[in-house]
Amino acid sequence: MSQGSTQNPFQLAQEQLDRAAGIMKLDPGIHAVLREPSRELHVSIPVRMDDGSVRVFKGFRVQYNDARGPCKGGIRFHPEETIDTVRALAAWMTWKTAVVNIPLGGGKGGVICNPKEMSPGELERLSRGYIDQVGRILGPEKDIPAPDVYTNPQIMAWMADEYAKLRGHYVPGVITGKPIEIGGSEGRGDATARGAYYTIREACKKLKLDLKQATFAVQGFGNAGQHIATILSEAGARLVAVSDSKGGVLNRDGLDAAALIAHKRQTGTVADFPGADKISNEELLVLDVDIMCPSALENQFTHENADQVKAKIVAELANGPTTLEADEIFHRKGVFVIPDFLCNAGGVTVSYFEVVQNLYNFYWDLQKVHQMLDRKMTDAFWAVDQAAEKYRVDPRMAAYVVALDRVANAIRLRGIV
Repeated sequence: MSQGSTQNPFQLAQEQLDRAAGIMKLDPGIHAVLREPSRELHVSIPVRMDDGSVRVFKGFRVQYNDARGPCKGGIRFHPEETIDTVRALAAWMTWKTAVVNIPLGGGKGGVICNPKEMSPGELERLSRGYIDQVGRILGPEKDIPAPDVYTNPQIMAWMADEYAKLRGHYVPGVITGKPIEIGGSEGRGDATARGAYYTIREACKKLKLDLKQATFAVQGFGNAGQHIATILSEAGARLVAVSDSKGGVLNRDGLDAAALIAHKRQTGTVADFPGADKISNEELLVLDVDIMCPSALENQFTHENADQVKAKIVAELANGPTTLEADEIFHRKGVFVIPDFLCNAGGVTVSYFEVVQNLYNFYWDLQKVHQMLDRKMTDAFWAVDQAAEKYRVDPRMAAYVVALDRVANAIRLRGIV
């Protein structure tokens, strides 16, 4: 979260839900069910550190709703993780799987730790310890984790292996974002960004904006940020600014995405990239660019800076980067927001493809994955756009309406309420 931000992320998720429920006149009983997680597990994970001491880490797994299918959602390792952040992300995962119309529910996991200060051995023991504690509620038919902030395919591999020990046999479909060699899917590495690209491409069509002439900035230069910088650059757009947790760089003539990624790998940050001016994270968010790609953490756009935003499109690769007050300002100003749980749904969509391939034990090539992802994201974008026109609301509320309608129908048909 940005400094100075005080809004509880789960309260934000509930407020967004409440607004959408009012717009679509959602059944009060279903509304009440969807305001709270179905279940959550809090765990303590003892880990033997390299110096011989034992540390106990707090962890969570929230299963928000499984009316449409098994819960699905990533696992974060973060020093500032909170249960309310995990609840909010689990709620957004519920809407995300529904808005792209895949038969899954929503969940999320987290561990309070600082992986940057841990050795590979300590991370492995923590990862296995997490599965030892939460594995009892996981499974391809129950809840399917994936990578998220500061977790990666190697961590997923350790977790999948630990689950195999609990079950007595390998169950590749229990977790997604695995290395390809042990059941991962082609196209998973850049799926979040590639899905976002498809929605940005469709937004440009809607706004009659030539993507090949467009400028863009990326806030947050982790996995999603690096990939969206690469993919949009390949599509002809011009990258002019990038920031990460240690600083930012600006060059109006354009930045080389591949060179930036190499610099980040060498130095740990994009700051001090040669041939570029320094820029703060706050300055980057209000730059005069066509497309702004927030790809970091929550609450980056607030009532304090939304009026200064000049981008035509805000493509939310991050989860929850825009507060409700900022949303209202954007809508009034005509800033077109591609809401998080639509924009960044490419990751969970390819994760779904990974589970399907695991269950079939038959794997697709990269072209097939891209083709299917393109269709899912494009269909979802225009379904949301139609809802926005029908209900005369901003894209986020429209995405909620589409998602809530699908989840509510599943609840109604199953007789849960």
